[in-house]
Amino acid sequence: MSEIKKAVLAYSGGLDTSVILKWLQDTYECEVVTFTADIGQGEELEPARAKALKMGIRPENIYIDDLREEFVRDFVFPMFRAHTLYEGEYLLGTSIARPLIAKRQIEIARETGADAVSHGATGKGNDQVRFELGYYSLAPGIRIIAPWREWDLLSREKLLAYAEKSGIPIEMKHRAGGSPYSMDANLLHISYEGRHLEDPSAEAEESMWRWTVSPEAAPDEAEYVDIVFEHGDIVAINGAKMTPAAVLAELNRMGGRHGVGRLDLVENRYVGMKSRGCYETPGGTIMLRAHRAIESITLDREVAHLKDDLMPRYASMIYNGYWWAPERIALQALIDHTQQHVNGWVRIKLYKGNVTVVGRASSSDSLFDPNIATFEDDRGAYDQKDAAGFIKLNALRLRIASRLRNK
Repeated sequence: MSEIKKAVLAYSGGLDTSVILKWLQDTYECEVVTFTADIGQGEELEPARAKALKMGIRPENIYIDDLREEFVRDFVFPMFRAHTLYEGEYLLGTSIARPLIAKRQIEIARETGADAVSHGATGKGNDQVRFELGYYSLAPGIRIIAPWREWDLLSREKLLAYAEKSGIPIEMKHRAGGSPYSMDANLLHISYEGRHLEDPSAEAEESMWRWTVSPEAAPDEAEYVDIVFEHGDIVAINGAKMTPAAVLAELNRMGGRHGVGRLDLVENRYVGMKSRGCYETPGGTIMLRAHRAIESITLDREVAHLKDDLMPRYASMIYNGYWWAPERIALQALIDHTQQHVNGWVRIKLYKGNVTVVGRASSSDSLFDPNIATFEDDRGAYDQKDAAGFIKLNALRLRIASRLRNK
């Protein structure tokens, strides 16, 4: 008899987590609580409730929570204040969702008196690390069940055979020849892995993409978008105030229509392997470009450069699962401090896959002084003779080294 009496499972209702649910019941003989997070994946979630009920889960042990606003407000927006990119390209759409799911899972474990949590991440992937570092950060004594590290169902065929034997409904996409893409979706992005994408030389099928049209098929007329920032976060689009989740949803719609936000990437996984994935992040791509634009006129030069120096470190913390670690929290405090004066508006032009900044202004916090920057007569605002001394002082060490080498 297992020591675990009750476990909270991160449950999507798909094949993998449905098999895990039954496997937990069979292997651990424990009561299972299912938790399904709505973070904007765009799928109907009520079927997950029906599947859980069919597998014997009591109604009070089925949690389907709408976390969209919390996801964007408390996770996506703070990440974008840092202008975060992993390895120079990836907007961390999967990575940033995991700490929120882990947080809510631990909350449910406390509410229901569960002594364990479980997830469906494989032993090859990053998500096992992200989930479990989150669990341990928030509940140091929690028991973790990671089925992919325990069972022998390590192939699609074995999963399907177990599901059929256990009476778990199998959708036609799993019965059909060839595996479907491994996909992850939320309000920030949708990702694709597997199938012929495992060959990094193969171009992604056009039919794979779901959120964006190809740039070639995008409208022939550009669309202009006015974006308003307060303290580094977007609060309004084209004059309409919006909640964080609504902001991202609207930018996704606009960007997708214009073919913005596709990415084909080979990334370095935390576990040591290289992995190829394709991503659609239309709204995030627009947000990133607009945020850089408003910072360009409101941030001090050295503060902006410091942020750029720290950003790769911050991105790695999120990618590697350290959202709840003290170093990420400390760095976030610094980043948020820099955003106090990041206020104003940015005008973006969307056209055939491109996001172009065509205007920006801040009535309260702009450091751009047209009287100094002008190429016309600045009426003494800037004394160009001052540059000579500045250049000589900065050249002093270069001149000394040159004399030494040329002796």
